[in-house]
Amino acid sequence: MKLAIITGASVGIGQSTAALFFAAGYTTYNLSRRACPIEGVNNIACDLSDETSIAAAMDTLREPAAAADSVALVHNACQMLKDTAMECDSTDLQSVLQTNVVAANSINQALLPTMPRSSSVLYVGSTLSEKAVPGAYSYVISKHAMAGMMRATCQDLMDTGIHTACICPGMTDTEMLRTHLGGSQDALEMVAGLNSYNRLILPEEIGNLILWAHENPVINGAVLHANLGQKES
Repeated sequence: MKLAIITGASVGIGQSTAALFFAAGYTTYNLSRRACPIEGVNNIACDLSDETSIAAAMDTLREPAAAADSVALVHNACQMLKDTAMECDSTDLQSVLQTNVVAANSINQALLPTMPRSSSVLYVGSTLSEKAVPGAYSYVISKHAMAGMMRATCQDLMDTGIHTACICPGMTDTEMLRTHLGGSQDALEMVAGLNSYNRLILPEEIGNLILWAHENPVINGAVLHANLGQKES
């Protein structure tokens, strides 16, 4: 049995990734507060800001992870706020880090001991994992941390047969991006023009890269940029 465990697979990149893994024959689980609408995907209601909720989800997943021949563990869920270095309450920063970084660690601690060789731990980072823009302070911090977590995970999993990667999408047409831009069509067109193709990336394009990364361990420890070639400012 091939297993895919994806956080935040209810919408956007996560949903497209779940659809692709399911179509490829993986028993697929979504961990999020909202259900994934794709028929056949198993939904486990999980609030990634709540360690008790995460622990309950892990109790459900340990047995199938141990029974699988291969597990794709995809850390995709994230929280994005509009904030700055001058205006970011520490409570808000803790909340973002819990969802985007600490939850991934809690899931890793629960499932890595059960995961077989030929598995992967894949982190969905961002272009902002290695650069920054104004007005996304806590998000930038968390995505930098995610790239570091991937690299550290890679080193600590040497000789286990489990590989890692951090997939870093550029501007992708998701609910999160549209919400962050306040629903402005002008802003959406502006960010779509920041790459060489002058369009937004499709969630399924990122999903295809995530599936490929799981099935190709040669990229172990890699940061994979998926941004259509960003224009330098």
